[in-house]
Amino acid sequence: MIATQTRNRLLAGVYLLGFSLFAMGTAEFLLAGVLPAVATDLDVPLSSAGFLITAFALGVVLGGPPFAVLSLRWPRRATLVVTQAVFAASVVAGLLGDYPVLLVSRAVSGIAYAGFFAVASVTAISLVTPDRTARASGVVVSGLSVAMVAGGPAGTLLSHFTDWRGGFWAVAALTVAGIGGCLLGIPAAPNHAARPSVARELATMRKPALWRLFAITILTTAAYMITFNYLAAMLTVPGVWIPAILALFGAGAFAGLSIGGRVSDRRPHLALVTGAAAIVVLSVVMAVAVRHGWVVVPVVFLLGVAAFVLNPAIYGRVFTVAADAPTLAGATTVSAFQLGISITPVLAAAALSRGAPLTSVCLIGAALAATAMPLIRLDRR
Repeated sequence: MIATQTRNRLLAGVYLLGFSLFAMGTAEFLLAGVLPAVATDLDVPLSSAGFLITAFALGVVLGGPPFAVLSLRWPRRATLVVTQAVFAASVVAGLLGDYPVLLVSRAVSGIAYAGFFAVASVTAISLVTPDRTARASGVVVSGLSVAMVAGGPAGTLLSHFTDWRGGFWAVAALTVAGIGGCLLGIPAAPNHAARPSVARELATMRKPALWRLFAITILTTAAYMITFNYLAAMLTVPGVWIPAILALFGAGAFAGLSIGGRVSDRRPHLALVTGAAAIVVLSVVMAVAVRHGWVVVPVVFLLGVAAFVLNPAIYGRVFTVAADAPTLAGATTVSAFQLGISITPVLAAAALSRGAPLTSVCLIGAALAATAMPLIRLDRR
């Protein structure tokens, strides 16, 4: 009975980490929806307001790994609480300041977000048995998918009825709630397989297999995000249905995380190959189906499934390769995810500025996923 209660508490801790990531991740996807209002209120050009998105991305990509090294010997629960507290304080400081303050606060928020994401992933796998590590990682990552398809739109709607700051105040409040959840649901000192060591972490990062996995992460993330980011612009259905169709991607993401988590614990490469191959096929189908109204609906759902089948497998492989030194590898994986998201506007602009049709972004996504396939086969060997 005691063992069952302890196991249930640990599983609850994994879901609490997913909730915290949802709260923090919402801030990333919310800003795009209120960007014009931010530019008007702060009296800056829209292009300058766009740098707020870039600042967050740079904080994640460049700040996450160094933060992981600096905090390596901190107790994990303390690190989770501190990163969330810094994140919430940065959000509030940005809301109370002018444009330069908001710009700096976004960069600091990105660093805190990346630090939390990396430590949360490592903590989640320490709370479950070895045969459930990919599933636990999938639960944590599901917080990000909820933020993308629900948190961002809900925050934008709230900001519409208040002002652009309303959604961000909600993010700060949810993050504080996440701190309380971590204090109640995460053990103060989870057992570590080995004493944290900066030298061991850095030595692990020299493994070629890890950098293959980072490349797979960047390619596959960009492959599905480039289609998702431009989906609303491509759809030919009545505008009132667009949010519902985008939500289908989120429903597919949940299904994909559940499937991927279960498959990846035993056959990670099956999940990787299946997910990447499905993205190739579905992206090509999307380029055709998006012109035919409701035909696109099942394709959107299936693309969400394919996209998020990959994530538990990627984390499972990273933590297998870096089993004795997972923190820096986990932080770099977070940076790779963010880099994959961040390069999609650049890739799309390169095609669209040369007169390519909007549906060409789907074909770019297919090409990116296809490029990842040889790397997945090499990793399997």
